[in-house]
Amino acid sequence: MDFLSGQELLEMCRKEQIPISYAMRRREMTCGSLTNEEITEKLDTVLKIMQNSATEPIKHPRKSIGGLLGGEAKKVNEQREAGKNICGPTLSRAIAYSMAVLEVNATMGLIVAAPTAGSSGVLPGVLLALKETHELSDEAIHNGLLNASALGYILMRNASVSGAEAGCQAEVGAASAMAASAAVEILGGTPDMCMQAACFALSNLLGLVCDPIAGLVESPCQGRNAIGVANALTCAELALAGVTQPIPFDEMAEAMYRVGKSLPFELRETAMGGCAGTPTGCQLGCQICGK
Repeated sequence: MDFLSGQELLEMCRKEQIPISYAMRRREMTCGSLTNEEITEKLDTVLKIMQNSATEPIKHPRKSIGGLLGGEAKKVNEQREAGKNICGPTLSRAIAYSMAVLEVNATMGLIVAAPTAGSSGVLPGVLLALKETHELSDEAIHNGLLNASALGYILMRNASVSGAEAGCQAEVGAASAMAASAAVEILGGTPDMCMQAACFALSNLLGLVCDPIAGLVESPCQGRNAIGVANALTCAELALAGVTQPIPFDEMAEAMYRVGKSLPFELRETAMGGCAGTPTGCQLGCQICGK
């Protein structure tokens, strides 16, 4: 029941007339030797952690270890509640929740790396916002998590989800692709549409560098998680509308990996280039590190 590529996953779903989430559940039952009940239990745990990390900083903001984050998610949420937000209800919620998760991560709290700590806000931001605005059940979100896991699994096997290896396009880009695919399935899209959304998401963030100030997963990481949810929701909408991406998912994943390996080392989580390499970025790095 395993699948080693996006194409193999799609062929399985088409042949057996099943959604991606069900294909991933079956994979975990066969390859992971888990029972259906055990999988559901784990999904419940993941969802609870995501819900807590996406909401706790909005209620009780805390300053991050590096001092670059603390209270941003609450500000975004307050703007939405006051009716002053520019984005619609789903995207505004998703932005706030994604930023909140990064605040939890930066204060050494409990998060779900989906697929990494640096991109951990994207998937919960999208899924929890959709849960609220579309009044979705926990079961629907479980399916979204399984769908996203399938995409993440393929990207980890055939490309990368590491900023140190392939830039932020491999972290936030992968998370955005996972979230886009998950959103499509839980809103009624086909497996083909899910792959289209994921492909769009990867292509839109192709080349995104990893340049954390002072080497900390704080800034610009938080803002990029917010961009990740916006990208995911946009790509899901395109795919659900029937818009198609000419490059197949597997080829896009390979392209992302090649682009990432081509990035100079300064732009792959070394804190030596990009935002971190600016005069202010360097100054902040020295202040944080006490130099």
